[in-house]
Amino acid sequence: MTSSLATRVKAKISRHTENSKLHSVSKQILDLAGIPTPGAPILFFNASTRLTQLSQNAAFSLLSAWSLALDGFPVRFYTCQAGMTRCMLGTTQERPDLKPPCAACTRQSRMMYQTPWVIPFRYSPDRDLENEISGLDLTQLLQVTYRNLPLGEIVLPSLRWILRRQTLEDIESTRFLCKEYLRSAASLAAAFEKTLEEQQPAAVVVFNGQFFPEATVKTIARQHGIRVISHEVALQPLSAFFTDGEATAYPIHIPEGSKLDAEQDHRLDQVLEKRFQGEFSMAGIKFWGAMKPFDEGFLEKASTFRQIIPIFTNVIFDTSQAHANSIYTDMFSWLEDVAVLIKENPQTLFVIRAHPDEIRPGKESRETVSAWVKTRGLDLLSNVVLIEPGDNFSSYQLIQKSKFVMVYNSTIGLEASILGAAVLCAGRARFTQVKSVFLPSSRDEHLRMARNFLKVEQIEVPTEFRDNARYFLYFQLFRTSLPFGEFLEDSDSWKGYVKLKDFPLEALKAQNSLTMRVIQKGILEGCEFIYPD
Repeated sequence: MTSSLATRVKAKISRHTENSKLHSVSKQILDLAGIPTPGAPILFFNASTRLTQLSQNAAFSLLSAWSLALDGFPVRFYTCQAGMTRCMLGTTQERPDLKPPCAACTRQSRMMYQTPWVIPFRYSPDRDLENEISGLDLTQLLQVTYRNLPLGEIVLPSLRWILRRQTLEDIESTRFLCKEYLRSAASLAAAFEKTLEEQQPAAVVVFNGQFFPEATVKTIARQHGIRVISHEVALQPLSAFFTDGEATAYPIHIPEGSKLDAEQDHRLDQVLEKRFQGEFSMAGIKFWGAMKPFDEGFLEKASTFRQIIPIFTNVIFDTSQAHANSIYTDMFSWLEDVAVLIKENPQTLFVIRAHPDEIRPGKESRETVSAWVKTRGLDLLSNVVLIEPGDNFSSYQLIQKSKFVMVYNSTIGLEASILGAAVLCAGRARFTQVKSVFLPSSRDEHLRMARNFLKVEQIEVPTEFRDNARYFLYFQLFRTSLPFGEFLEDSDSWKGYVKLKDFPLEALKAQNSLTMRVIQKGILEGCEFIYPD
């Protein structure tokens, strides 16, 4: 048996073992909680976070629902049973005509969910919609509004994510996929309207809220005045972020002027020491190996320039980009202005850092910063250094050598501010909720600020920027990151996925788990999803 075959066999066995345990625990939960109690249920929905195994977000949702059920609150799982012609994870990029693996996905749902608590939905074609979208080009398809739902707007982030690009090509395969998502969203919308009428849920809990299935459910629920909570992975390993707002925008309420005490400062410094060495992961993915210091060639080149300006980019199809595009229409529009600055300042060394997630296996970007740089001929300029996404070049050492830092909405802007750097931000980021960076109000102002920063000898950075940045990161790490490590551990078979630990099921009750107490109070009472310090 070849090593690759042995690895696949081992992974298959591990998946089977993990799912068997999941199913066993699910049955025990049903035995303990019993048939759902009457009353307005809490409705859980996540059709875009897993297919045949337990992802982190699927686990966060499932465990939260189990906790509520064990404490006597009615829960329902709104569950896809071949309810979409194409779904997010079931779309094959190279072959969008291939059907999603519905049989395997519904089998996984049976492993996870208790049958009495399941509300299934199935696909039902809509002839009126077919007539409306027939013959439309891509631009027209993305403007479709149907039965009071902006369906085109709803499916756009999903198209960008699955095609791994911001600029969508008006070609047959893209139009085909867009129509399939529109059909699926319309069918789901009709089914969910009936579910709302029948169930009258007290609240709806969804994954992410940006992908079209969850975005459809979220939009309809809010139209009916029903509270919607969304969740995403948080900064700490095996932790979740829950919010009444948009999870991918990461809204946090922090009182102005908040500062860390000595103990909190020390706690944050311990984390930062590791982060500045690249020792951190997100959603189970570790982006960096050992970070490389500057080599002699770079130092020699840099010494011939007046100043160094790093440009930190993002993954263009990431769901955070919909919130980021507040000053510019998208990141590449910002980079066009950066190109102007590069050509205006030949004595300044611009180091363009492509995001490491651009080449994550299975999620490789199809519209990359590297390609943009080369298409614009910037790689031929003597004052440009391109750091490819797979290069472990130390971003933090680069920040310390820089005159100022330019970012779109990357978290490294927050870290740069913590390091004391002047940071010019071009998009709305999670950390721009507090005064932590220079954030212009328009494209023209951004260019004016950049030109001024390039010209002046020294940039005066308000002291509050660093203090606010530290407090914000601390809040993200230790207050809004709700830990699930008591119940979950990394899967043996698939990176980024999880399996259940051995734990007494009573541990899921709010009285026994601080995490579940925070989540229950947030869902049931409208409290903030904040972990006690």
